[in-house]
Amino acid sequence: MIARELAAWALGLAEVPGPVSAAATRHLLDGFGTALGALRTGAAAPAIEVARGLGGPPEAAVLGTGELLSAPAAGLANGTLVHALDFDDTHAGGLVHATAVVLPAAFAVGQQTGASGREVLLAAVAGYETACRVAAAAPHGFHARGLHATMAAGVFSSALVAARLLGLDEVRAANALGIAGSQAGGLLAFLGTGASTKQLHPGFATQSGIIAARLAAAGATGPETVFDGPHGVFDALSGKPADPASIVAGLGERWETTRIGIKPYAACQLSHATIDAVLDVMARERLVPDEIASIHAVVHPDSAPTVCDTSRDLTRPATPYAAKFSLPWTVAALITDGGLALDTFEPDSIARPEVTRLAARVRWDVTGPPGVAAADAPGRVTITLGDGREVTGSVPRSAGGGDRPLGRAALLAKFEGAAGVPAAEAEGFARIVESLGGQPDAAAVMRAAAGLAQFNRQENQ
Repeated sequence: MIARELAAWALGLAEVPGPVSAAATRHLLDGFGTALGALRTGAAAPAIEVARGLGGPPEAAVLGTGELLSAPAAGLANGTLVHALDFDDTHAGGLVHATAVVLPAAFAVGQQTGASGREVLLAAVAGYETACRVAAAAPHGFHARGLHATMAAGVFSSALVAARLLGLDEVRAANALGIAGSQAGGLLAFLGTGASTKQLHPGFATQSGIIAARLAAAGATGPETVFDGPHGVFDALSGKPADPASIVAGLGERWETTRIGIKPYAACQLSHATIDAVLDVMARERLVPDEIASIHAVVHPDSAPTVCDTSRDLTRPATPYAAKFSLPWTVAALITDGGLALDTFEPDSIARPEVTRLAARVRWDVTGPPGVAAADAPGRVTITLGDGREVTGSVPRSAGGGDRPLGRAALLAKFEGAAGVPAAEAEGFARIVESLGGQPDAAAVMRAAAGLAQFNRQENQ
């Protein structure tokens, strides 16, 4: 059974290649930055409030606060923090926000068990491989059924991370995966309203995964057929054909951890190729919103239902979160402001009439190269100016992943901006995370993150 094979591999993982370790620490650093940004802006306040109410034994910290709660409660808060700004990383093949379910589980259970930094890092890599492979086994399949892949696949990742750090054996770890399957879900209904449920999904997945591992440790059982049997997760939750065998194909040889992209922009990743194509035009042509007659984008078939959904008003998003899932509004804001920043999507920003007017002039064709995932697809736009001239922009794929990764300097700049800390503070924290395989343990990293948050509060008083 695939669950048993995946569990055996994850529990036996003793070494990973250098590029894989480096990729994992890059993504963990990025996740800490997005979480600190959400803490700074209050974006995850309801989840933190509820997690505090759940309380429990002082096992793990709420990220950036140093406040100790039970590991499942901390997982709820921290999973929401990492994803609350929708600025966290994305695996193109599965369209899953991997760090939002890996980091909270690895550090919560790592703190609970007193795990070494090396063990936390190995557990995180096992989690990255699990989240990405489960989601990519049915590309856009969960989304086609109206479910958020980050929660649907992420609960398995959190369960296996927790199982490894809790010291479960192969049988109980497989049971944890089976139990986790009954907690997979995450409705995409937020797309029409901008509701905060999407932000909560990684928190739910982390909390549920940790509880699944605890249940398995206590003797509860789950179906080993959760991936490849009748009535399993793909039968129940995927709207497209799945290839469950791909979850374990090439384990230890092909590393999905190195294929995760880091977001340069705090908008839905499915708009990023179009954003980059517009930036390609802006690098050569000064664009004045009132002098633009129309903007025409080529949009991948798997992207259109999410960022070009005409059942909602794409020019006047109901909430900042809804704006992040409107390609027309995002493109219009990019041209109007000359760039995209976190404050682009603030409540006072989304109703600007100059952005709304330009967004109404955005059109698109739905097409894409066969066999290429939406998040890997090229971007292309044609902008028609008032004088009749047409200017075209294109990119082979969006920045941040694949053959266009963010360099360390760009990653640190993103961290500084999100967390709201100076370059020296960001560099110091980056070095701590990058040495996770050596000296610092989970508690030390979380203390350093709390120090950054405290620094930010003092600087802004």
